[in-house]
Amino acid sequence: MQPSGCSAARVAEEGLGGFGGGLVPEPYDSFMRSHLRYYGYFRGEPWPRRGPGHRDASPQPCPGAGSAAEPTPPAPPAPLAAPGVLEPAPSAWHRGMPLPLARHRGSPGEPRALFALPSSRGPLPAPRWPIECEVIEETIEHIEWVPPEPEPFCQPTGPHWAPAALGEEHGTIVYCLSPGTSCFTRARIGGAPGPLSSPAAPLEGPQDTTLLFESRFESGNLQKAVKVGPYEYVLTLRPDLYTTKHTQWFYFRIQNTRRGPLYRFTIANLAKPKSLYGEGMRPLFYSQWDAQSRGIGWRRVGADVRYYRGGSGEEPAAFCLSWTARFPHDGDTCFFAHSYPYTYSDLQRYLQALAGDPVRSRYCTVRALCRSLAGNTVYLLTITSPAGTAAKRAVVLSARAHPGESGGSWAMRGFLDFLLSADADAQLLRQLFIFKVVPMLNPDGVVVGNSRCSLAGRDPNRAYGTALCSSFPGVWHLRAMVERVLVEREVVLYCDFHGHSRKNNVFMYGCDGGGAGARLRLCQRVFPLMLSKNAPDKFSFPSCKFKVQKSKAGTGRIVMWRMGVSNSYTMEAAFGGSTLGGRSSHFTVEDLKSLGYHLCDTLLDFCDPDPAKFQQCLSEVDALLRQRLGRELGSGGSWSDVSPSELESSTSGSDSSVTDGSPAHLHGPAWPLKQGRRKRLRSRRARNALCRTNAVYRSRASVPVSLGPQAWSQTVRSCRDTCPQCCPRLVPARLGLQVGLTPLL
Repeated sequence: MQPSGCSAARVAEEGLGGFGGGLVPEPYDSFMRSHLRYYGYFRGEPWPRRGPGHRDASPQPCPGAGSAAEPTPPAPPAPLAAPGVLEPAPSAWHRGMPLPLARHRGSPGEPRALFALPSSRGPLPAPRWPIECEVIEETIEHIEWVPPEPEPFCQPTGPHWAPAALGEEHGTIVYCLSPGTSCFTRARIGGAPGPLSSPAAPLEGPQDTTLLFESRFESGNLQKAVKVGPYEYVLTLRPDLYTTKHTQWFYFRIQNTRRGPLYRFTIANLAKPKSLYGEGMRPLFYSQWDAQSRGIGWRRVGADVRYYRGGSGEEPAAFCLSWTARFPHDGDTCFFAHSYPYTYSDLQRYLQALAGDPVRSRYCTVRALCRSLAGNTVYLLTITSPAGTAAKRAVVLSARAHPGESGGSWAMRGFLDFLLSADADAQLLRQLFIFKVVPMLNPDGVVVGNSRCSLAGRDPNRAYGTALCSSFPGVWHLRAMVERVLVEREVVLYCDFHGHSRKNNVFMYGCDGGGAGARLRLCQRVFPLMLSKNAPDKFSFPSCKFKVQKSKAGTGRIVMWRMGVSNSYTMEAAFGGSTLGGRSSHFTVEDLKSLGYHLCDTLLDFCDPDPAKFQQCLSEVDALLRQRLGRELGSGGSWSDVSPSELESSTSGSDSSVTDGSPAHLHGPAWPLKQGRRKRLRSRRARNALCRTNAVYRSRASVPVSLGPQAWSQTVRSCRDTCPQCCPRLVPARLGLQVGLTPLL
C-alpha cells in the first residue's frame, strides 16, 4: 500500500535521514555526511527534491483527519540530461517513494559528469590538491584586458649594481608557509583538511602599513615575505613541489596597500643566471579596484628593474629580481605575476562554455585523455567536421607541459577560438584535418604553482619516452594516442606550446638529425619560415633551432619526430615581448592569442595544393642555409652531407636540459629490508656441505627428487640465512620475488 498525504512526507523525511533533513538522522547517514564533508563533497545543505511524487522541501501543512484535500496536479516531466551527464533513473525507493532527481549543488547525490568533463550545467569539477597544501576558499578570477597603447620595455640596468643582501636577520617575517613533504602521497579537493593556518603576521592597528601577502590559491607560489624596511620586502618563492629548484614563475596577492609610498620588492631565490628582466622586461600587476571600477586588467608596472646574482655565496647560486612600484589605491587588493596567469579552473570554465555552445560543440568533442597524479583530468579535444574523416590527415597540438609557461595556454586559447569560429579558413581546416588538442598536459603543476615540474618532482618534457605511465600520465597517454593515430592516418604536424625566459620574440625548435635527404632537411624548416612571414612582428626565423641534442631526447618534439611525425616542433613564446619591426614592447594577451590564428593560417599555406608558396619558401631556406654555412656545397655535394653543428650553434631551449632521474614519489619511504643474523660456519665440513647443497640447487630449477620437501625447505632456509652471496638465485627471494622457485617466507 502506498503511503500518502502527511504520512508520505514523513516517510520521505525518514528515508532521507540526515541528508533529507529528518529530525532523527540514521547513524549511517550521520557517518556518511561527516565523511563526505571531510572530503569536500557535502556542505550540509539538504538534497533538493523534485520530480514525480515530490513535495517541496519547505514544511507544508498536513490536512486534518476527514478533511477533503484538493487533487494534486501531475508534475511536469523532468528535463533531459545533457550529453555526458549521468542522471539517476526513477525507481522504487524507500517504501515506494520515487527517487528525487538531484540538482547540481555539490551534494553527495549529485550526478557528476562522465569522467569529470565540464558540462553546460552544474558546477565545475573542483581541482584536486596534494594533501599537504592549504587552499583558501576564495575564487581568484581576473578580467581580460588589452592596453590601448603598447607597453614598452624599460631601460635595462644591467647586473653591475646590486642592492645589499637582506634577509630574515635584518627584518621581520610577515608571511611564511611551511615547506612541503619530500614526495607526493595523495590528493583531495580543497587540499589540507581542517582549519587554515595564519601565515601572515597580524596587523597591529589601522595605522599599520605592513602589506598582507597571500599565495594559497591556484598557481600561487610565494613561500615567505620579510619586511626589511618601512616599504621594502624581500620575497622567497616556493620551489617546485618535491624539488629544491625551478624557481622562475611567481604569482601572489597583496592587501592593505597605501597609495603614496614607493615600494621595493626583491625576489631573492630565482634559479636562472639570465633573464629577460635584465633586458627591459617588467612584472605584471593587477588591481582589483581598477578591474571592478574601470575595467583595467593586467598591466606592466615597475621601475628600476634589476636582475643580478645574489651575494649569499651559496651554491648553486641564487639570483635576485628587484623592482619598485606604487599602488594606485589605498586598501586595494593587488596581484603581481611573472606572466598572464591561466589556471586549471580557467581552462575548465572555457571548456564548460564550449560545451554549452550549440554551434561550436558540433565540431568539438571533449574527452578525458587520462587522470593526473592528483586525479585532475587531462582533457583531450577532437576538432573536425563530421563528414569525410577517413581521408583526413591529423594535427596534434599540446600546451602547458611546463606549468609556469602560461603564454602557451593563451596561444592555445587563440588557436581554439579561431578554429571553432565561423571563419571560412576555419571551416576549411575542419574539413581537411582532424585536430587532436591537449590544452593542459600538466594540470597538477598548474594548480600548485610549479614552474617546470609535475607532482612527480620531474620535468615532464623530458619524459615522453618513459615507460612509467603512472608517474607521467599526461605525456605517456599523449604519446600512446599519437601512436594510435599514426596507425590510421598521417600526422602532418605536431606542435607543443611553451614559453621562453631568455630570448624575446616567438620562435621554434625543430628536428634535424642529419643524414636525412636534402629535401627533407629543407622541408623541416619551411613551416617556421612561413610562420615568420605570416607574423613578421612577432616570429623570428633566425632564432629557430633544429639541432637534435642527446640531452633533449625525451622532449615531445624529438619523440614524435622519431615516431614518424616529420614536422615536429616546439613553439616558444617569450615572456617579454617582441623586438621585431621596431616594436620593442611587451606581448599582450591578444598578441599571444594571435599566435594561434597565425598557426592556422600557416597550416593552410603549408598544405596548399598549389605548391607555389611551398617551393618559394624551400628556395629561400636553401639560400639562407648556404649563407649561414659560409661556403658552397661543392660539386656533387648535398645538404645531407652537412652536419647540423655546421648550420647552427648548440643553444639549448632551457637551463633544465638533463633529466633529474626517476620520479620523486618513487624515492619515498620504503620498507627496510630486515637483515637477519648470519650464522658463522665454524668448520670446513660445514662449508663443504653448504657448497654441495648450492650445487644441487643451481643444477635444478625445481625441488630435487633426492631431497624431501621438508629437508629441502630447511636447507634453503639455512642457505638464505647463512650465506646469501653463495646462492645468488635466492637473493631475490628475500625481496619477495619469484626467480625459478617460489620464495620461502
